[in-house]
Amino acid sequence: MSTTTDAVRGEPSRNAVVRSVRDSMVVARRNLIRMTRIPEMVLFGVIQPVMFVVLFTYVFGGSMKIGDSTDPDVYKDFLMAGIFAQTVTFATAGSAAGIADDMQKGLVDRFRSLPMARGAVLTGRTVADLVQTSITMLVLAAVALMVGWRTGSAEPTNAGKILAGFGLLLLLGYAFTWIGALIGLTVRTPEAATSGGIIWLFPVTFVSNAFVDAGQMTPWLRHVAEWNPFSATVQACRELFGSPGVSTSDAWPMQHPVWASLIYSVLIVLIFRTLAVRKYRSASA
Repeated sequence: MSTTTDAVRGEPSRNAVVRSVRDSMVVARRNLIRMTRIPEMVLFGVIQPVMFVVLFTYVFGGSMKIGDSTDPDVYKDFLMAGIFAQTVTFATAGSAAGIADDMQKGLVDRFRSLPMARGAVLTGRTVADLVQTSITMLVLAAVALMVGWRTGSAEPTNAGKILAGFGLLLLLGYAFTWIGALIGLTVRTPEAATSGGIIWLFPVTFVSNAFVDAGQMTPWLRHVAEWNPFSATVQACRELFGSPGVSTSDAWPMQHPVWASLIYSVLIVLIFRTLAVRKYRSASA
């Protein structure tokens, strides 16, 4: 009797989870189809990080000091983890603008009239953005290899570690798309969402260890950079890729960057998904 009762009580919960996942995948498919019909969305998303790779590699490469070396090849291997991380986080602006556009066109109201899970609209959108980011990362990795980036240049690595590094990058990108979702629900127009989705990313990405050695910063700025969630993922990728730039900092995120990256990304997802879904419900009430 007890087993039967527990099964009956658990059935609605399981059904709700299954329905939420199904609805999220439907919305994700809708956004992916839209992406194929507007290929310039993917094209422009790829061009910007490629430009960063070329500019930083050939313009700044010879003047950056990594450890005791100013060798452009050393900086190239140091740089790529930062470029990868910047690419996945800048997808936030696209998420914010897309959701704001859906709100402005009344698409959210149409979804609200359907018998679907409330959080599915946002989850589907973020999953579709993650697929687009994955495509961008694949192209960017190919470009990085063409300009001379190599894994294992400082320490031995393997395919498992390299895939784990890209996994952490995509997890960070997914976490940041939830910040973009909240911004898109908060502002009134897609234009404002684009600006609001990207302006805060500049201090996050540049006050970090992505492009320069944080040890060369002034002490207070170095502490900010070392505890920056963005820096943790960059540092984790450098370790997993076997690239130069292993930190000598005593800060916990720099000593345990893989764990720090995982913890930061999961916390960001939990916090901002909760806030975004709550905002979505109040906006469509």
